[in-house]
Amino acid sequence: MSVLPETDVARVQRWCRGRVPERVRDEVRVEVDVADRHLTIVECRPPWRADMGAEWTRFPIARLRYVKTTGVWSLFWRDRNLRFHAYDLVAPTASIEELLAELDRDPTAIFWG
Repeated sequence: MSVLPETDVARVQRWCRGRVPERVRDEVRVEVDVADRHLTIVECRPPWRADMGAEWTRFPIARLRYVKTTGVWSLFWRDRNLRFHAYDLVAPTASIEELLAELDRDPTAIFWG
């Protein structure tokens, strides 16, 4: 059973849809994978060769972890080995919008390159 606040999940889904203009969504999409205690922002791209099959690749960009007992979200970045680490330039917060704003700013280019 998921402990994530539904309104925050909906906010992240809306934020993801807004990241990529409709006209290029056949080339790239930003989506969110929902788990019990975290959300993973993923960049999705179509197969680049016909022999690769029809599945889009899903590359993790960031993770938002939620602690139900405190009602606080934390932001994590992904390393080259696909492991997540705490992002220390923004404090954990009850406001998921603050973390999404930091993802938009990406001052260190750790999320979007």
